[in-house]
Amino acid sequence: MQPTQTSSIKRVYCLYRVSTIGQVDKNDIPLQKNSCREFAKHQPGWVIQKEFQEKGVSGFKVSADDRDAIQELKTAAENSEFDILLVFMFDRIGRIDNETPFVVEWFIKHGISVWSVNEGEQKMDSHVDKLMNYIRFWQANGESQKTSIRVKSRLRQLVEDGVFTGGVAPFGYRLVKSGVINKKGRELMTLVVEPREADWIRTIFNLSVNEGYGSYIMSQYLNERNIVTHNGAKFQPETIKRILKNEIYHGFYVRGGVRSQRIEELQIIDDDTYDRAQEILRQRKANNDEKTQISLQAKSSTMLGGNLYCAHCGKKLCSNSYVDTYRTKDGSIHYSNRKYRYLCSGKAMHRNECDGQSVYVASKVDQVVLKALYRCFELIKSTPKTAAVEKKYKAIVSQIKSEVRSLEKENNLLERKLKELTEEIASALLGDSKFTPDVLSMAIENTKNKERGISCSEALST
Repeated sequence: MQPTQTSSIKRVYCLYRVSTIGQVDKNDIPLQKNSCREFAKHQPGWVIQKEFQEKGVSGFKVSADDRDAIQELKTAAENSEFDILLVFMFDRIGRIDNETPFVVEWFIKHGISVWSVNEGEQKMDSHVDKLMNYIRFWQANGESQKTSIRVKSRLRQLVEDGVFTGGVAPFGYRLVKSGVINKKGRELMTLVVEPREADWIRTIFNLSVNEGYGSYIMSQYLNERNIVTHNGAKFQPETIKRILKNEIYHGFYVRGGVRSQRIEELQIIDDDTYDRAQEILRQRKANNDEKTQISLQAKSSTMLGGNLYCAHCGKKLCSNSYVDTYRTKDGSIHYSNRKYRYLCSGKAMHRNECDGQSVYVASKVDQVVLKALYRCFELIKSTPKTAAVEKKYKAIVSQIKSEVRSLEKENNLLERKLKELTEEIASALLGDSKFTPDVLSMAIENTKNKERGISCSEALST
């Protein structure tokens, strides 16, 4: 389709867009620019006055409202700064089927002719024009979806095969060339363990699992030893949490919800340590309703900060400090020593109904707890070792006897069943049984195996 011949000057604005930086490297922008300039040169009166470029902007994922070039073009159209919007292909304006057709229609309604080098002018003179406008971008949207599915499927397969698909190397690893060349002629990178950083990863997991360190204290521990992240920054509590959650440290590469098979050469942490770390993280979640069964090292200045619960509503007691001020007759202001207290997060912060106290003096609570601990220690100290051992021995013997009685009961049931099955064999041979001899034989063998297993267990127990 060719424009109407006219001698008047037509002010042209051009829009060039590529979705990925890779397309920039392949000179897609210069290709679009040269094509648009060549096309405009052969149209009477057309003068390109301004060119807009969008590099690495997806027309499928990014809305026109979030694209600076589209918004600048709209402002210029409202100010009547140009007459024609020229693109290499209409999908350079966008690929969103429920948005881009209306963007094109918006420009046309504001007196702007919308042209494509390859597809001619988009008109809105009839319902057919509007339908073709919509179908064009509906088709472009479909092509983008197909491309997205192909890319995601390929990435999923690569991850499942344990192939590193790009990005920054996690702390504990470094990137090296793999020797594999991709379709674009570039050498792919792969992960290898960085021994010195791997030692620190083991330290982080050990401090979490065996020493009860939280992410805050652990980040301080690393920063005090001048250990920095790959970008040279100090460790933050969130950085520690991400490390503890990352499955790469026990040998699994995870990306986009896809988990690879175990990659032995990348495993730094054993499975048991990793699983224990996950359980600790789960119990330390702020929204975890169950009382934790792990030791905590809180950054609180109080002795029991983070470890106390309200006996009335069950919510955790938090802690803070305060300083009392008072004024004497001479007008001078005096300050008390800093005091500490525990607050019920349910009642003091109005999170739930609680009929207990809002505030507890920390020194009084700590004193009661310490007194109870000292009492326990004294009992342990005063208990003769022989008595403690004897008590433990009796408890174990009692448990074993209980298990033996249970096994003997089960064994008696199996013996009766075996007897009944054996008697049924004769009936089966005479044709009077509803079971075949083969089925009965199999049932007898299974019963004997169970009986032998129980006999072994009894022997081990005794």
